Amino acid sequence: MKSQLRSAALGASLIVFAASPALAQQIPYQPVDLGFDGSPAKPVRSLAIPKGPRRDPNFRNTNAQAQIFANQLQSRLFSALSWRIADAIFGDSPQHHGTIAVGAQTIVFDRGLEDVTLTITDQATGEVTSIVVPTFVEAR
Repeated sequence: MKSQLRSAALGASLIVFAASPALAQQIPYQPVDLGFDGSPAKPVRSLAIPKGPRRDPNFRNTNAQAQIFANQLQSRLFSALSWRIADAIFGDSPQHHGTIAVGAQTIVFDRGLEDVTLTITDQATGEVTSIVVPTFVEAR
């Protein structure tokens, strides 16, 4: 009986709420922009917005361009040199032993049956780096 009363009361309250008019009001839009001073009626722009340095579009720094050219040339030369070293070690007719001197660097390679050992020595500091590279060649 109590559950029937609760159901009836719930049903009656839903009918009352559904039959009553909806109450709503408009919400005015107020823009939020850091460029305004807080009042949308007075759009004063902020002068404190940081801007980057203004540069002359016709300005050319010839020292920077020369440095970029030198870096690119050096990169290309080292790329060609490393390709020749890789070809000497792993190419069609690989060498079994060799020494290559580039500036203050000395590269010594020894080719074994299963791997190639590279020993890179910095003549200026005496630092030695060893790298072992597998050859991945199947024996026939």
